[in-house]
Amino acid sequence: MLVLLESLSFYRNARVGAAVGALLAVLLYFVRALELLGPVIDTREYPLFGPDVWFLLLAFVLAATSALSVAIALTIAAAVRGARETDAEPPE
Repeated sequence: MLVLLESLSFYRNARVGAAVGALLAVLLYFVRALELLGPVIDTREYPLFGPDVWFLLLAFVLAATSALSVAIALTIAAAVRGARETDAEPPE
């Protein structure tokens, strides 16, 4: 199993996905927190916490899902690339 993960560069893909997810989440959270696109309309009630905490939780969910999506896409691309290289080799 570890050989398969290493041949697909899964660990590198997971690190790249985590970096992309974290960067996207931080960027969008700061756009929201610093109100770069304008003020938020305060007509909604937020239970237990204020809107900043809820948007922070949403940023975490966004980071996790985008990191997973990027890691899966890179791993699938590595698998396809490996399959094409295997098909290109002449049989012995």
